[in-house]
This record gives sequence, C-alpha cells and structure tokens, in this order.
Amino acid sequence: MVDATKDSSADWRTSADEVLDTSGLRCPEPLMLLRNRMRTLATGARVHAIATDPASVRDFEQFASFLGHAIIERSTTEKCFEFLIEKGRR
Repeated sequence: MVDATKDSSADWRTSADEVLDTSGLRCPEPLMLLRNRMRTLATGARVHAIATDPASVRDFEQFASFLGHAIIERSTTEKCFEFLIEKGRR
C-alpha cells in the first residue's frame, strides 16, 4: 500500500492515462463508472480511480480480479481511496 503522505506517492498518480473521480458517490455508482471507463480503454492503459465510499475498495478489487485488470498501486487516507488500475486483455 502506498503511503499518501510521501512525496513519491504522487509519481504513480501522474502516470495514469485517465482520471476517474467518483468522490461523493455511493455504491454501486463508483463501480459502474469504473466499469464503463475501462471498456473504452486499450489494453495496458491505466486509470487513476478516486473514491470516498469505503465499499469501493472491495468492489474495485473484485472487479479487477474478475476481469483480469491489475491494481498497480493504491492509497488510503481517512476519507479517500485511490487506485491505479491497469486494463488487462479481457
């Protein structure tokens, strides 16, 4: 897990091809928005997904695992969950 307080943690955030900010949305909206965004991307593209709903952590992890995407990095603060997700071949 990436420590959000370190300056180096910003590096992975800027390496994303797309940013998906679902702050303020509740389950299942963050997952549905991520799913729709991933459908539009080429294999290997990366999304920096931001969520505030704690259920998104489980949802994003299961989504990535089920569809063959990779969670490259993640960061958790008191109220924010961030992921760098790379699209797999499916």
